Amino acid sequence: MVMNRQSYAVEVTASSRADAATIFALVADGARWSEWAGPVIAHSSMERLGDPAPGGVGGVRLLGRKPVLVREETLEYEQDRRHVYALRTPSPMKDYRGEITLTPREDGGTDVVWRASFTELVPGTGPVLRFGLNKGIQLLSRKLLSAAQR
Repeated sequence: MVMNRQSYAVEVTASSRADAATIFALVADGARWSEWAGPVIAHSSMERLGDPAPGGVGGVRLLGRKPVLVREETLEYEQDRRHVYALRTPSPMKDYRGEITLTPREDGGTDVVWRASFTELVPGTGPVLRFGLNKGIQLLSRKLLSAAQR
């Protein structure tokens, strides 16, 4: 029996008065996520430091609300510009990959694009997962930019 799994993607865009370095520092350091993403993310820590530390390539952050924590590993790291990560915890989403891109503006602010893609593990579940993921990234994006602008 061949399962016909579909792939999905979401993209959330926003603008901030904060500079790219400030936003990137919050995103790249997994231990700080609970500072700006609470109460949605009540716990955050680094399980493994990356290169460069803390959240560079190979770094693994633990995020969530105990006892349910997810592991995300940094795949690509461009200081103050781009952070790419993959979900390493089993979930209903296969091959989850996220990317946060920061583009500095002339006025000192930053345009932010947060993308994520995945393949549904169970055929037919993708649209619901995409909807939830989109809402989750919208919420996290608002919290991130609010914290960066403080």
